[in-house]
Amino acid sequence: MADSRLRSRWVLANGVRTHYTESGGGGPVLVALHGGGAGSSGLAGMGAAMERLAGEFRVIAPDSIGGFGLTDPYAPAPYGLISRTQHLADVVDALCLDRFSILGNSQGAWCAAHYAMLYPRRIEKMVLVSSLTIGNAMGISQAPNAAMKALGGYDGTREAMRRLLEALIIDKARITETLIDERQAAATRPGALESFQNLAKAIAAAREDPILRYRTDMKESLPLITKQIPTIFLWGDSDPFAVPETGRQIEKLLPDVKFHWVPGAGHQVQTDKPDESVKIIREFLLG
Repeated sequence: MADSRLRSRWVLANGVRTHYTESGGGGPVLVALHGGGAGSSGLAGMGAAMERLAGEFRVIAPDSIGGFGLTDPYAPAPYGLISRTQHLADVVDALCLDRFSILGNSQGAWCAAHYAMLYPRRIEKMVLVSSLTIGNAMGISQAPNAAMKALGGYDGTREAMRRLLEALIIDKARITETLIDERQAAATRPGALESFQNLAKAIAAAREDPILRYRTDMKESLPLITKQIPTIFLWGDSDPFAVPETGRQIEKLLPDVKFHWVPGAGHQVQTDKPDESVKIIREFLLG
């Protein structure tokens, strides 16, 4: 029987001391990528789903470069999200993963899709979750809202972390003091906040760079790759950050992707509604 406990692990990925959380045992491998909010990590973003998937899968959730989780906060990310994808490539190579499925939420969804475009023969299936980053990459703009302000306004204080989490998770019972403390500790450890801020600047710069922006644009590439790799999209029907209308616009552009609108879920669908989300994910991956 697979081990359902969440296990803390480390790997040296192309010289970067990288932390990841693992669950499950000998089943198919699923790599799970967290979003881009301050203090995020594989455990914070994917823990609830990992516990529920452990019976049938080996789930690996890395903490990205950019000041996230426990991964080396001093690791450079000069090309923003492109650097996040390269770090992912280094992690899966260091772990000797050949073929696997991939799951990503928000900014992590963009990284999942970008990795799939670079290495399509290594990805079996892809699960994307509520992603304004993908919306922007497909030319969809969204008016600023209070949740976006809460994420962008993190100033290093614990109260700001609470506001950030309340912008991501609808079910306030899941915003525990432990979760707040863990994310706050990750976000404020030496070097992390500066790294997080530098990542945001690099992301913005890459979108404006006349060459790099073609590597972040997904208007043509995502519809093409989802014709080759079976893909689904989960979106919270109550998402206050990446609002449902943004998801509906993306849905029109991805005719080969089935969208699952999860009732009562916010931006972290897998955290708000883990049982419902995992049921969808499990049926898709094992189908």
